[in-house]
Amino acid sequence: MSPLNLIIDFLVLIVGVTAGYFFHRYQADRAAKARQEKADDILKAANSQARMIESGARENATKIIQAAESEIKERRIELNREADRLDKRRVELDGRFDKMEQREQTLNKRQSQVDRRGNEIDKLYEEQVKKLEQIAQLTQEDARKDLYAAVEKEARGDMARIIRQVEAEAREEGEKRARKLIADAIQRVASEHVAEVTRAVVTLPSEEMKGRIVGRNGRNIKAFEQAAGVDVIVDDTPDSVTISCFDSVRREIGRRALAKLILDGRIHPAHIEKIVEDETKAVEKIINESGEQAAYDANVSGLHPEVLRMMGRLKFRTSYGQNQLAHAVEVSKLAGILAAEIGANVEWAKQGGFLHDIGKAMDHNQEGTHAGLGAEFCKRYGVNPIVVNAIASHHHEVDQETVEAVIAEAAYAISGARPGARREDLEAYIKRIRSLEEMSLSFDGVQQAFAIQAGREVRILVKPDTIDDLASARLARDIAKKIEETMQYPGQIRVTVIRETRATEYAK
Repeated sequence: MSPLNLIIDFLVLIVGVTAGYFFHRYQADRAAKARQEKADDILKAANSQARMIESGARENATKIIQAAESEIKERRIELNREADRLDKRRVELDGRFDKMEQREQTLNKRQSQVDRRGNEIDKLYEEQVKKLEQIAQLTQEDARKDLYAAVEKEARGDMARIIRQVEAEAREEGEKRARKLIADAIQRVASEHVAEVTRAVVTLPSEEMKGRIVGRNGRNIKAFEQAAGVDVIVDDTPDSVTISCFDSVRREIGRRALAKLILDGRIHPAHIEKIVEDETKAVEKIINESGEQAAYDANVSGLHPEVLRMMGRLKFRTSYGQNQLAHAVEVSKLAGILAAEIGANVEWAKQGGFLHDIGKAMDHNQEGTHAGLGAEFCKRYGVNPIVVNAIASHHHEVDQETVEAVIAEAAYAISGARPGARREDLEAYIKRIRSLEEMSLSFDGVQQAFAIQAGREVRILVKPDTIDDLASARLARDIAKKIEETMQYPGQIRVTVIRETRATEYAK
């Protein structure tokens, strides 16, 4: 390469470098200028936004200050009103206090007057008492003693009457309980005494049949008594013989067997044993069917067959003339009704009522009360413990643990106490009711008289113009005394005198 070319290339290089330097510097200046302009724009925008924020803050501050001033103004107004109200209340209280002071002064004056009048009244009372003592010629102490003596005499009369009434009730209740216990005992225990409830009469077609029943040297009657376990009484009663036994089931077997023998005509020891055996089976069948039918009638289910069989034996038991099996069904129904009304368990109450007297079906070989025996028997055959407690407690021999036990006892009492349930002379009952009403009507001033509650209460309507309130009380007492003196009745009779005054007017 020539020197000239080298110089030219060097010059070109220098020019290029210089040009590049100046171009780069131009670009740098231009970029710096652009950045400065951008920074100026950002600064202007920031200043503008700062001014806007400052303006908004000033406006918000102004609003807050105005709202605070407004609230302070309202609070001041409210405080002024409260202050005015308190001032008024203070003025009112001051006025009331002044009035109370005036009233107290007035009351003090009146109290003084009342005290003076009280002293005057006391003096007048003492003077009147002295005058009365002079007129009656008795001191206060003597008059008080006479009054006490009269009241004591009258009270002693009432006390004696009440004591007689309580004694009579206790005696009558004791007699009833004694009769019941004796009836239960003689139906479970054999003895030499014969009661009406232990006999059954068999009608004969003719008097000649008595000889055939007795047999040669009494062999027929002995065979019959031995086979049936009963006593056959052949006496002078025309066309009949009597079968006596304390066991009601054996008595029924004997009655049926003897009636069948009489109808058959073949009366000899071998045939007697066969007939008695057949009738024993027949009565056992009747007992089973009766127990099942009674459970069906009482709507009681789930009982063991042996329990039903024992209940069937009650078909031949009575108490005061009331059949015990029918009584059990009735008690079960009553207990179910009561339990349903008060929200108790109906099924348990019905079972307790149905089985409460099952112990009466047991014989003398088992010792104990019928309630205890029945509870133990039912417990042995899986009866519910609540029902067992109802059976054991219906005579309060043990504590009643459930409401169903109380219901069973109440149903038992209702069944035995209702009119017509047990033997009673209807004519005597009606006569006693009429006597009560007639006796009440015999007193002056009585308008009407009604005997209610099976004769346990008599209600008397009096004429209000003739009998006043005090006379009504005396009339009730007089009627009660006359009933005590002239009538015989169980328990007690309540006498109620009713005096009614009516005012009637018609609007026309």
